[in-house]
Amino acid sequence: MYTEDDLRQAVASGAISAQAADALRESVKLTRDAPATDEEHFRLINSFNDIFVTIAAVLLLVAMAGIGQSFTPNLDGPPPFSGLLIAGAAWGMAEYFTRIRRMALPSIVLLLAFVGGVFEMLLGTIFMSLGGDNFDGNQVLGGSLIASSALITAGAAWIHWRRFMVPITVAAGAGALTVTAIALIVTIIGPNNIDRPEPIFIPLVFIAGLCVFAFAMRWDTSDRERQTRRSDVAFWLHLLAAPMIAHPLFHWLGVTGGNNIGLGAAMGVLVVYVALGMIALAIDRRALLVSALAYVLAALTFLFDRFGAVELNVALTALVIGSALLTLSAFWTPIRRAIVQPLPEGLQARLPHAATA
Repeated sequence: MYTEDDLRQAVASGAISAQAADALRESVKLTRDAPATDEEHFRLINSFNDIFVTIAAVLLLVAMAGIGQSFTPNLDGPPPFSGLLIAGAAWGMAEYFTRIRRMALPSIVLLLAFVGGVFEMLLGTIFMSLGGDNFDGNQVLGGSLIASSALITAGAAWIHWRRFMVPITVAAGAGALTVTAIALIVTIIGPNNIDRPEPIFIPLVFIAGLCVFAFAMRWDTSDRERQTRRSDVAFWLHLLAAPMIAHPLFHWLGVTGGNNIGLGAAMGVLVVYVALGMIALAIDRRALLVSALAYVLAALTFLFDRFGAVELNVALTALVIGSALLTLSAFWTPIRRAIVQPLPEGLQARLPHAATA
C-alpha cells in the first residue's frame, strides 16, 4: 500500500511525474467516492519492522535513562544526565532511522524522546545547580527557570525540524512554547498570589489551545489539497490543540469535578460536542471529536441513568456514540458538503476542498 508521502517522494525523485501522481489520486478518489482531503491520511506504520525498531529504540532509551540516573542517584528532581543521554541517543538513532530510512513510528518516538530529554536535562541541571531546591523560597525564580527551559526546548525542537523534518516536531515545539507562555504569565502574576490553580491555568490552557488551533489552520490553509508535508504538520497541531480546547470547555460545564453532573451540564456537553463536531466537519479534522469523546460518554451515561436505564446505561451509551460515529464516518463527505456549502465563499476558499454533489 502506498501512502501520500510515498507519492510525494516518488515525484521528488523523478520516479513518476506530477501529472501521473495527480491521475493516481483522482483514480483513488473516484474509487472511494471521497476526496483525498476527507481521508485525512496519517502515516504511522509501513511494516512490522517499524514496531520492531521502535521496541528496540525504546529499550535503548530506557537504558540511557537508567545509566544517567546512576550519576545523580540522590538528586531531588529530574536527573540531568538521563535527559542528556536520552536526547543524544534519540538524535543519533534519528540520523539513520529518520533521515535515511524515513521510518514513521520510530521517527515519532525518537522526536518525543529528544524533546523530552532536552527538557529533562535543563530542569535537572537547574535542580542540581540549586542543590535540589524546590523553589519554595523563590517561586518567581522557579517559574522563570521553567519558562527558560521550555523556551530552549522549543529551540531544540526547531533545530530537530530543520534537520529531520518530522511533522510532529512542530507540534512538540508549539507545546514547549505553550509551557513557556503559561510559566511566564504565572510568574508575572506571582505564584503566592494564586489561591487555587484552576481559575488561572484553565483559561490559559484554553487560550493557548485556540492559538495552537489557529496555527494549525495556517498550515492547513496552505495545503488545501493535503498533498504536502504541511498537511501532516497541521494534523499533529490539531491533535495538540484539541484537548487544550475541549478540556477547559467541559471543565467549565462541571464534568471534570469528580461529582455527579447535573441534567443541565449533561445537555450542555451534548450541545458543545455537536458544535465541535460541526467545526471538525468544516475544517475536515477529527481530532476535536476524539478529544471530547470521554466527556460525551460521561454525559450520556448520566442521562440514561437519570431516565431509568440504570442497568443498561453503559451499553446504551456505547451503542449511541458508536452508531453516531460510524454513521458520521460513513457519510462524512456528504455531511461535510452540507456544512461547508452554506458558508461564505471567502471562508470556503480557505477550507479543504469539499466534494461537489
